[in-house]
Amino acid sequence: MSKKIIIKIVSLFAILLMTGCQKDDYTFGDITAPTNIQITAEIVGKTVAEPYGDGSGIVKLVATGDDVISYKYVFSDGTSENSPGGHFDKRFTKTGVNKYIVTAVAYGKGGVATNTTIEVEVLSNFSDPDAVNFLTGGTSKKWYWSASEPGHLGVGQNDGDATKNYFANYYQAGPFEKAGSPASSCLYENVLTFSLDGEQLKYELNNGGSTFFNASFASVAGGSSPDDACLAYNAGGVKTVSLSPSESVVTKNANHATQTRGTMLNFSDGGFMGYYIGQSSYEILSITANRMVVRAVMGNNSALAWYHIFTTTKPTQVPDTDVDYTNLVWSDEFNTDGAPDAAKWGYNLGTGDNGWGNNEKQNYTNSATNVVVQGGSLKITAKKEASGGQAYSSARLVSDNKFKFTYGKVEIRAKLPIGAGTWPAIWMLGQNYATKPWPACGEIDIMEHVGNNQNVVLGTFHYPGRSGGSADSGSKTIANVSTEFHVYKAVWSAASIKIYADDTLIHSVVNSASLPFNSDFFLILNVAMGGNLGGNIDPAFTQSSMEIDYVRVYQ
Repeated sequence: MSKKIIIKIVSLFAILLMTGCQKDDYTFGDITAPTNIQITAEIVGKTVAEPYGDGSGIVKLVATGDDVISYKYVFSDGTSENSPGGHFDKRFTKTGVNKYIVTAVAYGKGGVATNTTIEVEVLSNFSDPDAVNFLTGGTSKKWYWSASEPGHLGVGQNDGDATKNYFANYYQAGPFEKAGSPASSCLYENVLTFSLDGEQLKYELNNGGSTFFNASFASVAGGSSPDDACLAYNAGGVKTVSLSPSESVVTKNANHATQTRGTMLNFSDGGFMGYYIGQSSYEILSITANRMVVRAVMGNNSALAWYHIFTTTKPTQVPDTDVDYTNLVWSDEFNTDGAPDAAKWGYNLGTGDNGWGNNEKQNYTNSATNVVVQGGSLKITAKKEASGGQAYSSARLVSDNKFKFTYGKVEIRAKLPIGAGTWPAIWMLGQNYATKPWPACGEIDIMEHVGNNQNVVLGTFHYPGRSGGSADSGSKTIANVSTEFHVYKAVWSAASIKIYADDTLIHSVVNSASLPFNSDFFLILNVAMGGNLGGNIDPAFTQSSMEIDYVRVYQ
């Protein structure tokens, strides 16, 4: 564009300002250009002997000026950074002594910008060419979530505890766990491409237009959600990636050399690796030509670190098929009247700690008035009567230390009690509960029912992170549960656990090595009263029974 054209445009703009200044002043306020913009640069570790710094590549930048609202830095290495206050510590990562142009853009009222530049020369002696080669294959390489691998998405603590701060000790996703819901399935559509542009590492995330957001960052996508969810969001095109040495808590561990590679991936312009957690820097824990594990501290909660596992082979989910368990290995048909078979069943007695941990209102006994085999059925009866300091009595049978098993099919044909406040349950608990206290031992609730919600049957899993009000639970309405017998069933394998009522799927979970459902469990049958789930008890309640026709375990 010629100087004459530029002058004409400027003159025209000036005329427009003069003819419409009253309206512009009223609408936009004063337009003030920043002045006296200056940049100071402190090269970290610079001495007379080391004029280019200590090799970290870090330069402490400070921009100042008059009538400035905010600043942005633009660097000749292809990166940029918003810095409202003008202070920013930039790490330059190209190996050796290199010169860089630093531009500070100062924004004033009305969006008018002024800029100035300086040149810095700094030494960086950090490099990880093997990681770059693994990421790109020398040219370009695509990466995918390792969705078939347990723990491909997980979260753990970010503190000085060297026994737990290097892996996802709080939660690990099971194989294809996020594929089961439209709210999360977009995660597995991610394609992460790393490529080389000359010596510069580049990155692009193809997310298909939808990003899996941590719930606390949903507002970034212009939405809100109480849970993590897939939200429409453009990942933003090609990013520049710089490498730097990690300074995470993991690097301080005595065994850090076996726990982390110690290399950080730093993405420009808000880049991220598929799951949005408000972070653009990821620590490479390990990397090979076809597998990568990274760790990132959550953007708004420094106490949490998220873990991602990626692979270069796009995983394909194999359709889930139930294992056919047909060999009957244990059963009780309840055909002999009297007390339950002592070789198969024991009792939990008393009121437990805090009403068995649930504020329950019954005292468990082994009295024949509460538990008896009669007419081909086991009958567990809850009664309104003073018992053990409580206003109700009932019974709880357990196969603890008498029968335990890992994997199989459990079928229980039962008819449930009735009445507000009743809480019958058919469930299983990890046999290692003494050494791994609940919920670490795991709990599988094959059937729970509450009289305050008649005919709604629950199937529930408890494990670390999913206990109490956050239990992993599902429900279905099943007609006539208190007047007719129904078959309640669990099909349990290393791949999944599925809970049914009369072959209607109530709930399921994808099993994995990270869940406590891969060791021996035992059976529990009981009727509780009131408590956290049972709720308010009908004052007119007198007694009601759960009747069980049989319990059968197949493997």
